[in-house]
Amino acid sequence: MFTTQLILETTKELHSMIISIVNHKGGTGKTTTTINLGSSLAEAGHRVLLVDFDAQGSLTYSLGIDDQGLTIADAFHGEATVQELIIEREGMHILPAGAGLADVELAIAKADERFNHLSNLLQVQTDYDFVLIDCPPSLSLLTLNALAASDYILVPMQMDVLALRGLDSMLETVRKAKGINPHLSVLGILPVMVDTRKNMYQEILEHIQSNYTERVFPQVIHTSVKAAEAPSFGKSVVAYAPQSATSIDYRALAKEVVRVTKVLQQQLTNNS
Repeated sequence: MFTTQLILETTKELHSMIISIVNHKGGTGKTTTTINLGSSLAEAGHRVLLVDFDAQGSLTYSLGIDDQGLTIADAFHGEATVQELIIEREGMHILPAGAGLADVELAIAKADERFNHLSNLLQVQTDYDFVLIDCPPSLSLLTLNALAASDYILVPMQMDVLALRGLDSMLETVRKAKGINPHLSVLGILPVMVDTRKNMYQEILEHIQSNYTERVFPQVIHTSVKAAEAPSFGKSVVAYAPQSATSIDYRALAKEVVRVTKVLQQQLTNNS
């Protein structure tokens, strides 16, 4: 039986900051950003939950977790509680994923309130400062469930022409998602896999800053051999190569995410 039964009672006051890491294009650094932003936040003392919401299970694999065990799909089907699924890595809690998420998407399509299943599952998680969701690289029901559950989205983006072409459709998806989650907003666009030696990086960055109202993070994530190696060891690059340029970039991003979310939440409080 397909269910999203709540595991614990909670209140709005205990709500975690939920951020979806999203881009329709594959290979954009979504998983790397989710893991390393999370690891940097945890390193700074924040309580972090990572949600692998992609049937490919890249986040799960990259942290050395066996995707043949219990996964988030089992919670959706009512066969395990969220607490039973949680695995700890690098001071973070992880909800792993695997191929079973494809079946979950089919079940969601036939269920009532099909956009709210992840939201129902996550609202019981009150023990975290940040919940980061690694979304599928597509506009699917899983992605829409993630957006419905989130306060903010963060868009990792390579500084190339193809990524720029896809940015408009990505932001249009967010605007449409406000129909199911009016409080959703873009936390920022994050330049990733940056090689500052290439002129195109600066040209595309300036184009985005000039033509889009969305925030572009001042921190950029530089390309790195260490970042590519880290998943083979089941670690974030922050843990695998803590002094690497990429690790330093992600720590700076974590500080900015904390700062910006505090400002935005204070604005919401003042306006309420």
